[in-house]
Amino acid sequence: METQLVVPHSAAPSTITQIMDALRKEHLEPRHEAKSWGDWIHIYGFRSVISIEATGGVSHAATIEHGEDEDDGEPIVSILRAFGRLGWYGVDDDGEYPLR
Repeated sequence: METQLVVPHSAAPSTITQIMDALRKEHLEPRHEAKSWGDWIHIYGFRSVISIEATGGVSHAATIEHGEDEDDGEPIVSILRAFGRLGWYGVDDDGEYPLR
């Protein structure tokens, strides 16, 4: 399963540093990995990963790729709370929805 996340058009994008700090505030241990095909954030001890669309160190969109058996629990709940704190929204077939 995947969860799409975006910054609303009216808000400024977040830096990778802001995202990493927000995840740490949720007591997660994130590790940023920049590859030629995209940026990834891995969470220590979990299979879920976050694909970040970043340009120049800032991001306006991300996708949480849920690890097996992690759909309804940790780290997904903490990841959503971290992005919500930054003002991001989730996106589904019905449009954007707040993460708080």
